[in-house]
Amino acid sequence: MSKKDSFRNIIQGERPVLVDFSAEWCGPCKMMAPILKELAGSMGEEVRIIKIDVDRNPQIAGAYQIQGVPTLMLFRNGETLWRQSGVLSAAALEQTIRQHLN
Repeated sequence: MSKKDSFRNIIQGERPVLVDFSAEWCGPCKMMAPILKELAGSMGEEVRIIKIDVDRNPQIAGAYQIQGVPTLMLFRNGETLWRQSGVLSAAALEQTIRQHLN
Protein backbone atom coordinates (compact mmCIF):
# COMPACT_ATOMS: atom_id res chain seq x y z
CA MET A 1 0.00 0.00 0.00
CA SER A 2 1.41 3.40 -0.96
CA LYS A 3 1.58 6.41 1.36
CA LYS A 4 -1.07 8.16 -0.71
CA ASP A 5 -3.44 5.17 -0.39
CA SER A 6 -2.99 4.99 3.37
CA PHE A 7 -3.53 8.78 3.65
CA ARG A 8 -6.70 8.43 1.59
CA ASN A 9 -7.86 5.62 3.89
CA ILE A 10 -7.21 7.74 6.99
CA ILE A 11 -9.27 10.71 5.76
CA GLN A 12 -12.19 8.51 4.59
CA GLY A 13 -13.40 7.82 8.12
CA GLU A 14 -16.39 9.15 10.03
CA ARG A 15 -14.08 10.63 12.68
CA PRO A 16 -12.71 14.05 11.64
CA VAL A 17 -9.01 14.15 10.77
CA LEU A 18 -6.96 17.30 11.24
CA VAL A 19 -3.92 17.21 8.98
CA ASP A 20 -0.92 19.43 9.73
CA PHE A 21 1.07 19.87 6.51
CA SER A 22 4.51 20.96 7.67
CA ALA A 23 8.25 20.82 7.01
CA GLU A 24 11.34 20.22 9.16
CA TRP A 25 12.87 23.59 8.21
CA CYS A 26 9.74 25.62 9.01
CA GLY A 27 9.84 27.69 12.22
CA PRO A 28 6.07 28.25 12.53
CA CYS A 29 5.55 24.48 11.95
CA LYS A 30 7.60 23.76 15.08
CA MET A 31 5.29 26.10 17.01
CA MET A 32 2.32 23.92 16.01
CA ALA A 33 3.60 20.77 17.80
CA PRO A 34 2.68 21.82 21.38
CA ILE A 35 -0.56 23.40 20.13
CA LEU A 36 -1.62 20.12 18.47
CA LYS A 37 -0.63 18.20 21.60
CA GLU A 38 -2.87 20.50 23.67
CA LEU A 39 -5.69 20.04 21.14
CA ALA A 40 -5.32 16.25 21.30
CA GLY A 41 -5.53 16.47 25.08
CA SER A 42 -8.73 18.52 25.02
CA MET A 43 -10.51 16.68 22.19
CA GLY A 44 -9.29 13.12 22.77
CA GLU A 45 -10.94 10.58 20.48
CA GLU A 46 -13.24 13.13 18.82
CA VAL A 47 -10.58 14.00 16.26
CA ARG A 48 -7.53 12.31 14.78
CA ILE A 49 -4.51 14.54 14.29
CA ILE A 50 -1.79 13.63 11.82
CA LYS A 51 1.28 15.43 10.54
CA ILE A 52 2.39 15.25 6.90
CA ASP A 53 5.90 16.38 6.01
CA VAL A 54 5.55 18.05 2.60
CA ASP A 55 9.17 17.30 1.67
CA ARG A 56 8.76 13.58 2.39
CA ASN A 57 5.27 13.36 0.84
CA PRO A 58 5.34 15.59 -2.26
CA GLN A 59 2.53 13.62 -3.98
CA ILE A 60 0.10 14.25 -1.11
CA ALA A 61 1.15 17.91 -0.78
CA GLY A 62 0.71 18.34 -4.53
CA ALA A 63 -2.67 16.63 -4.58
CA TYR A 64 -3.98 19.16 -2.03
CA GLN A 65 -2.13 22.14 -3.57
CA ILE A 66 -0.19 22.93 -0.41
CA GLN A 67 1.66 26.17 -1.20
CA GLY A 68 2.87 27.19 2.26
CA VAL A 69 3.48 25.53 5.59
CA PRO A 70 2.03 25.09 8.06
CA THR A 71 -1.29 24.43 6.35
CA LEU A 72 -4.00 22.77 8.39
CA MET A 73 -6.83 20.84 6.76
CA LEU A 74 -9.84 19.15 8.30
CA PHE A 75 -11.26 16.06 6.58
CA ARG A 76 -14.26 13.86 7.26
CA ASN A 77 -15.57 11.06 5.05
CA GLY A 78 -12.88 11.96 2.50
CA GLU A 79 -14.13 15.53 2.11
CA THR A 80 -12.22 18.72 2.90
CA LEU A 81 -14.27 20.61 5.49
CA TRP A 82 -11.82 23.43 6.20
CA ARG A 83 -8.28 24.61 5.49
CA GLN A 84 -6.09 27.45 6.66
CA SER A 85 -2.42 28.32 6.53
CA GLY A 86 -0.48 29.64 9.48
CA VAL A 87 -0.31 29.03 13.21
CA LEU A 88 -3.60 28.84 15.14
CA SER A 89 -4.24 28.42 18.85
CA ALA A 90 -5.58 25.15 20.24
CA ALA A 91 -8.77 26.98 21.28
CA ALA A 92 -9.32 28.33 17.75
CA LEU A 93 -8.71 24.89 16.24
CA GLU A 94 -11.07 23.20 18.69
CA GLN A 95 -13.78 25.77 17.94
CA THR A 96 -13.35 25.21 14.18
CA ILE A 97 -13.45 21.43 14.52
CA ARG A 98 -16.53 21.52 16.78
CA GLN A 99 -18.34 23.76 14.24
CA HIS A 100 -17.79 21.05 11.62
CA LEU A 101 -18.79 18.19 13.90
CA ASN A 102 -22.38 19.41 14.13
